[in-house]
Amino acid sequence: MASDRSVSTVTPIEAALEVASPEALAWSDSADVVVVGWGAAGASAAIEARAHGADTLVIDRFGGGGASVLSGGVVYAGGGTRQQQAAGFADSPAAMQDYLRHEVNGVVSDATLQRFCQDSVANLQWLEEQGVRFDSTMPPYKTSYPPDGVYLYYSGNEVVPAYGNPRLAPRPAPRGHRAVAKGQSGATLYAALRQSTLAQGARTLTQARVLRLVREQGSGRVLGVEVAVLPAGDAHTERHRQLDALVAKWRLYQAPRAQAGRREAAKIEAEIGERRFIRARQGVVLAAGGYIFNPELLRQHAPAYRAGWLTGAAGCDGSGLRLGQSVGGVAQDLNNISAWRFITPPSVWPKGLVVNTRGERFCNEQVYGATLGHALMEEQGGKAWLILDTRLRRQALRQCLFGGLWAFQSLPALALMFKVAIKGRDVADLAAKIGADPALLARQFDAANAAARGERDDPMGKSADMRHEFRGGPLLAIDISIDQKMFPLAVLSLGGLKVNEADGAVVDAAGRDIPGLFAAGRTAIGVASSRYVSGLSLADCVFSGRRAGRAAAYPGGTAMAGAARTLEPADG
Repeated sequence: MASDRSVSTVTPIEAALEVASPEALAWSDSADVVVVGWGAAGASAAIEARAHGADTLVIDRFGGGGASVLSGGVVYAGGGTRQQQAAGFADSPAAMQDYLRHEVNGVVSDATLQRFCQDSVANLQWLEEQGVRFDSTMPPYKTSYPPDGVYLYYSGNEVVPAYGNPRLAPRPAPRGHRAVAKGQSGATLYAALRQSTLAQGARTLTQARVLRLVREQGSGRVLGVEVAVLPAGDAHTERHRQLDALVAKWRLYQAPRAQAGRREAAKIEAEIGERRFIRARQGVVLAAGGYIFNPELLRQHAPAYRAGWLTGAAGCDGSGLRLGQSVGGVAQDLNNISAWRFITPPSVWPKGLVVNTRGERFCNEQVYGATLGHALMEEQGGKAWLILDTRLRRQALRQCLFGGLWAFQSLPALALMFKVAIKGRDVADLAAKIGADPALLARQFDAANAAARGERDDPMGKSADMRHEFRGGPLLAIDISIDQKMFPLAVLSLGGLKVNEADGAVVDAAGRDIPGLFAAGRTAIGVASSRYVSGLSLADCVFSGRRAGRAAAYPGGTAMAGAARTLEPADG
């Protein structure tokens, strides 16, 4: 069954089916809690629902994992974790909350952010109980992702002066907890959650697309879902399973091939999927990821980001979001896209100057990559340059060759410095070659050099250890724009369904809970929905997933008081 370019890869969500009562349908299966999506959020919801006594069924379009299994496996945690303490860092929930206010920007309430921070240590311990391992070893330099053997690091803007609070945290604490594993840690972290889902007795239904919700007339209560399931034993079902693995492999460096694989998988789903109804006696939890692979939603809400490197799993097509909207759920902040312009490592690159097309600095170069990416996209139209001198290039070359960097960090850096960079004899010559205003660019160098000598503060707030005095040419300008093919700008969606922050219930336009419907992870608005820092999305998947699973297991508002119980595995 070959790929057909006319086939949409987006799940065709249908209008909700309204019935007079649950007895009006012939249900193929039923559970107390039905979870849509088996990534980190869905697994967390399922494990929590089972721990509170609910018969739980998890449904996934593919084989499970979603974007979580493709991630770096970093969890943003603080407030005094065991790993922070072992590394010699003091942290508190108050200090963590004070920092995260800069990143969250009010997308969730202060009360929810406080609860997220207060629960952080316990949620990391909960992950350890599921079989995920963390450690306290730290890198000697700033990095976008630490090398093997290093599992605790500054994964956001914690050391940037503008984000600090010396009263609460005289010494900023690292909060990026990478799961112990070789290579990208997401697969290992997810494997533990997957195994725990099964060990706790949740049932699973994979290679099944949820096409619509079923709700009761009058009450509006969500009663269940209609799915299209690929038949077991069919050769096309096996091909669909293979495509899931192949697309995950191709997505990084063979994007057209990956898209063809998504189309072929969607064609299989459309042609042989068998429809059936599944009853959710207590609640449905939507945990189906974001929408970055939905071309129409991206065109509608964030068109400038379409030129970026779309980051996520094939199932991140907005299906969970659209299911919620089909029963009156409200989408929020769909224009919020995280764009990752990491310029470290090499760790000396942030000592350079990032300027716009006019030659003016617009951001502190030492900020987290998504912070720089946001300024690049929202303020500068996606166009900017990183300027280095030959001293910084020599230091960067040494780190690329001998610093133990990942290939995905060192190889692009080498190519950019030695193949892509535009070279100028001095500031005036470089300005002419990149089309910048020479006088304006010269003023940026004068101010940066004065700050490096300690004669003034850095205009962008760069810390003293990251300042650098440029002592003449030659100079190098590296294009860090969104359309730089040698340096792809990764983008992912952050907005989602608006929820009741007490329990994760999806709410309508009037702010009322939609009975029987919950959302978690990137399908929902959460702490990671404004500004992303590494690990914040997975941490929110655990926080919001557990919240939704607990609430769905206790309809009527008793979830927060319910104590988890030891369970025997469910049948099936």
